[in-house]
Amino acid sequence: MPYLLDGNNLIGSVRRSARPSDADRTAFIAEIADRLRATRARATIFFDGPAGERPTSLGSLSVRVADERGADDAIVREVEKAAAPAEVIVVTADRGLGSRVRSAGGKVLGPSEFFERFGTRTTPASREMAGKVDVDEWMRYFGDEKNRE
Repeated sequence: MPYLLDGNNLIGSVRRSARPSDADRTAFIAEIADRLRATRARATIFFDGPAGERPTSLGSLSVRVADERGADDAIVREVEKAAAPAEVIVVTADRGLGSRVRSAGGKVLGPSEFFERFGTRTTPASREMAGKVDVDEWMRYFGDEKNRE
C-alpha cells in the first residue's frame, strides 16, 4: 500500500511549528526515510512550495513539491489517478483533506498511527543522520546532466 504524506501538516504537528525552516524540513525528510528504510513500505511526501522544484527520491521515500494549487490538491489528484484508490493511504491530520481523500476512494491515517506503525521515536543513529546527506543519492542526482546548472 502506498502512503501519501501531507508534509506541511505532519511537520507542523511533529516539530510544533507553523512555519518550519528548511533545516526542519530536511531533518523531517531524513527521519521519515530512516523509518521507512527498515520496511518495504513506500511513501511520497508532498510539500507546499514554489513551482518548478524537482522531485527527489530517497530510497522508499519520494519528495514532491506541489505546484501553485498546493499539496492538498496534488495528494487528491494522486488518489484519483491511482489504479486502486482504496489501497492508497494518506497520512494527515487535516480534516478537510481527509474528507476529500475519502470521497476520492482513498484511506486516511492519522500522524500518530503512522508513527506507531513505523516507530515512535528515531534511533540515536537517525537523529545523528538528520542533518547529513545521503552521498549515493547526491551522486545519482548530480550525475544527471539536467540537475547541474
